[in-house]
Amino acid sequence: MAIRVWLSALLLAFLLAAAPLVQVARAQSDEEAAAAEVVEGADLGIVGDDTQVSSDGPLSPAPGVDTVCVFPKNVGKIVPAGEETELLVGLQNEGESTLNVVAIHSTIHLPFDHKMYGQNLTVQNFFNASVPVSVQATFPYTFVVSKFLQPGAYDLVGYIVYEIDQHPYQNVFYNGTVEVVEVGGFLSVESVFLITLGVALLGIFGLWAYGQVQQLSKKTKKGPKVELGTGTTDANMDEWLEGTAFAQGSKSKKKK
Repeated sequence: MAIRVWLSALLLAFLLAAAPLVQVARAQSDEEAAAAEVVEGADLGIVGDDTQVSSDGPLSPAPGVDTVCVFPKNVGKIVPAGEETELLVGLQNEGESTLNVVAIHSTIHLPFDHKMYGQNLTVQNFFNASVPVSVQATFPYTFVVSKFLQPGAYDLVGYIVYEIDQHPYQNVFYNGTVEVVEVGGFLSVESVFLITLGVALLGIFGLWAYGQVQQLSKKTKKGPKVELGTGTTDANMDEWLEGTAFAQGSKSKKKK
């Protein structure tokens, strides 16, 4: 009966803990360091999370334009939910014309399906951010994921939009895994679930071991009983003492 109760409690704990879990993905290798020249005179503008970068269709990268991304002082790519996370986008222009950076934006996805958006993140506009030919530039980008986002591993996809001769282009500067964590949280939901599961399994094992000990103790108490009759014992003693001085003394006492 007790084991059934523990099994029911274990099943209930599993259902409660597994409901809000989100599948996780493996972390990818660290990116290379970005070039260290920041464009001077570039003005920043922050736009809301739901703002879309205007374009008539999917944008492609321009020939000779390469990008790289760095999470400064954040090798593990940890993203605190509800707080700002900063990264640097390095851009190298090896094309034939000067380019103007328009905006940086990003989205966060469930790792198993990029068609399912977790959240559209901040769109950050740039003004007067031109990058001449054969020049490297670094652009800061700050984003915030929702504080209600379930902690775990997600895929972050970052885009940088720019124009060359008034023609829009777009590069994907990052497409990899980040780890969303709860701010100030000591234990995540996954940790609580694993701890609960471990305690439940230990409890079930303890009940099973206790039952085995009880069964062994009952078997040892059921040993064969030996009863000795008093009459039979006295007769055997008389036969064994017959002919001795002790037997004669006992007969004389009985006569008296």
